[in-house]
Amino acid sequence: MYDTAILIGRFQPVHNGHLALLRDALAAAPQVVVVLGSAHAARSPRNPFTWQERAALLREALPDADRARVHILPVRDYFDEPRWAHAVQIGVQDLLAQQGGTAPERAKICLIGHFKDASSGYLRSFPGWQLRALDRQTDTDATALRATYFSATPGHAGAALAQLQDELPDSSLDFLRQFALRPAYSALQDEWHALLAARQAWSAAPYPPVFVTVDALLRCRSQVLLIRRAHAPGRGLLALPGGFIETNETLWQSCLRELAEETHCDLPPDALAQAFQTVRVFDHPARSQRGRTITHVHYFDLGDRAPPPVLADDDAAQAEWVAIDALAGLEDQCFEDHFHVLDCFLGLLAPINNED
Repeated sequence: MYDTAILIGRFQPVHNGHLALLRDALAAAPQVVVVLGSAHAARSPRNPFTWQERAALLREALPDADRARVHILPVRDYFDEPRWAHAVQIGVQDLLAQQGGTAPERAKICLIGHFKDASSGYLRSFPGWQLRALDRQTDTDATALRATYFSATPGHAGAALAQLQDELPDSSLDFLRQFALRPAYSALQDEWHALLAARQAWSAAPYPPVFVTVDALLRCRSQVLLIRRAHAPGRGLLALPGGFIETNETLWQSCLRELAEETHCDLPPDALAQAFQTVRVFDHPARSQRGRTITHVHYFDLGDRAPPPVLADDDAAQAEWVAIDALAGLEDQCFEDHFHVLDCFLGLLAPINNED
C-alpha cells in the first residue's frame, strides 16, 4: 500500500479506460490525486471540456464511498515539460500538505499510468514517485471518441453516442447528450471539420509536413497588439498576428507582411526594426492541432509612443490593443499556446513555488 496514488490525464472525456486506472489507484492507496491536464485552456476539439466539467464527470462516475478519497488538481499546459512536471510536483505537495496526514516529503507515493505511445513519456518525469505501469485496460481511445462525437450529423449527436455507450460511463454519456444541445458543441464541430479538412489536404504527402510560421508580439506602453481570429481553427479566440511563411520570404519579411495584412499597423519597416528586441522559436510538438508547427515569435517594443491605429483584415476579425494587466484573465480565450508565448515574454503567470 501507498499513502497516495497519482493519476495524470486530460480525461477528454472520462471513459471506461480512465475509470479502470482510477479504480487501480483507489485500490493502491487510501487517497488519490487526479491531475487534470490542459486546465484553463480555451475549448478546442482536442480539449473540448473545462477542468471543472471533467472533475465533475470523474466524481459522478465513482461510488459515493470513493468520491471523498479523490482530490482534483488542475494543471495548465505550459508547453514546457520540465516546467509542467515541476508544477505538478509542487501542486501535489501543496495539496497533500492541506490534507494533513503523512508529510509530503515522507509520503509513499505511486504514479499510476499506461504507456500508450510517445505522448506517455511524461510518466518518466517524476523519479521520486514509484511508477505503477499498467497494461492497457480497455480498447477505448479518447481521440477516437471525440472524432465520433464531433463528426455526428448536426442534430444527431444521440446516434453517435449510441455507438459509444459501451465505452463511456453513464455520467459521461448523459453529459455529452446535454453538451450537444449547447452552442459550444456546434462551434467545436466546425473546428473539428476545419482541422480534418486541413489534414486531408496534405494526407497524400509522403510524410507528415512540418509547418513554419511567424508571429508578431508588438508591445506599446503597457499594451500588446492582439487579434480575434476570423476563421476556424480558433475562430473568435485571441491570438498574436501571424501566419505561414511564403516560399519567397525570409522570416522577417513574412512577419512584417502578416502584421500588415491582419492589423494594418502602418509603422514603416525601419521603425519596426528599431523597436525589434528578439526572436524566439516555439516548437512544442503538441502546440498546434493543425499539425507539427514551428513558429518564430518576433518581439517588438515601441516604448512610450502612442499606440498606432490598427484595423482588422485578412484572417483577423478584430485587432485591438490589450492591456498587459488584463492578459492573465484571458487565458481561456487564447488560441493554441499563444497565452504561454505571451507569458514567456511578459511574465503573466506567478512563479511556481521554488521555481527559479
